[in-house]
Amino acid sequence: MSQATYDTQISPEGRMEVLSKAEVGRLLDSSHGGLYQLFRNCALAVLNCGSGLDDGKELLERYKNFEINIIQRERGIKLDVKGAPASAFVDGVMIKGIQEHLFAVLRDILFINAEIAQGAKFDLSHSEGITDAVFHILRNANLLRPQVSPNLVVCWGGHSISGTEYDYTKQVGYQLGLRGLDICTGCGPGAMKGPMKGATIGHAKQRTGHGRYIGLTEPGIIAAEAPNPIVNDLVIMPDIEKRLEAFVRVGHAVIVFPGGAGTAEEILYLLGILLHPENAGLPFPLIFTGPEGAVDYFRQIDQFIGDTIGAEAQKRYKIIVNDPVQVAREVEAGIREVRAFRKAHGDAYYYNWMLKIDSEFQHPFEPTHANMHNLALHKNQPAHMLAANLRRAFSGVVAGNVKDQGIRAIEKHGHFELRGDPAIMDSMDTLLTAFIAQHRMKLPGKAYVPCYRILKSG
Repeated sequence: MSQATYDTQISPEGRMEVLSKAEVGRLLDSSHGGLYQLFRNCALAVLNCGSGLDDGKELLERYKNFEINIIQRERGIKLDVKGAPASAFVDGVMIKGIQEHLFAVLRDILFINAEIAQGAKFDLSHSEGITDAVFHILRNANLLRPQVSPNLVVCWGGHSISGTEYDYTKQVGYQLGLRGLDICTGCGPGAMKGPMKGATIGHAKQRTGHGRYIGLTEPGIIAAEAPNPIVNDLVIMPDIEKRLEAFVRVGHAVIVFPGGAGTAEEILYLLGILLHPENAGLPFPLIFTGPEGAVDYFRQIDQFIGDTIGAEAQKRYKIIVNDPVQVAREVEAGIREVRAFRKAHGDAYYYNWMLKIDSEFQHPFEPTHANMHNLALHKNQPAHMLAANLRRAFSGVVAGNVKDQGIRAIEKHGHFELRGDPAIMDSMDTLLTAFIAQHRMKLPGKAYVPCYRILKSG
């Protein structure tokens, strides 16, 4: 069945509107070299916003004729777009927010290639070099704002959630917006979109004309979680690990709504970091919340955390059910503590330099069949290291569920095999089985076939 598409040409506004001939030349060279396919795939994902599709492989196959090229002009550039999804247009004109996102994709992919991947400025083999690289990517995107009091709330949660859960995320976002708090999410649908929609109403009622709706994504996941047009600051990070680090470096509090394997990955990432001894006294507000029907979900998450990384991890978060006002008040109080701590220690409000992130949480994990099979899923290691390996396991499940490369690997080689201590694997199996039963692995209307197999060490 053919898909409705449009052709158009668009011009940038702001930073990329005025470019030197040398800059335009580099853009042209990059667009027709090794970066073109990456740029094309990310651009297509941005244009596919609102389609209800969460399968990277299916998206690329559905729009095989899509093209995006750079046209050089004396006063800058234009993007020539052919075969773009019709959902990105209103009456034949591209939605403004989506147009901005296309140039954000171009900006970040080119900067990361020139400054991070190809340049010698950053030593990505060391923790400090990775943290510095994340900082420079965010600064290049104009995301870091000095002299602004802490007010950024990171919201995590699933793209495949129920209507009741989605409405609840909007209610929480509304209460945050009324209190002048800005929102940062993974920028996709579901629990990533709801808080932004709610906050826009709260900001409007308070006449807050500068509300920020930040979306952080990466090339592997962008097709499954296309940025929603509310996002007014979009940043494409190079990989999932740098995306996760960006969340915890720029955010001043984290709210977790119900979700699936990707949300479990985010929870384990943050708890693993907070369990590091050097972060023991560092305030970091973390709240799990959902509507009344989410009680069982958070009980399962809490049980899994207790079974695997222990009671100390359970002390680092609060669970609040069906009370958006209380969530917003807790976040606001927690951010006041963050502000006081950073002021006392001379840490920046806009980037959490003091947070210690072990290199095990920073180096990219490639979810191959061999790497998944060899993960150390046992308790004979520090709790924060077990959290790092559990995070990798859930990252692999996400890849097998929605990422183009992961889906193709499963089709070719069969299930990922996860092996570890019986108690840990039983708990993981229980949690993942619950995600499947609650339709949290794929968007509604699609039958889910597991991409993994749980095994137990003898």
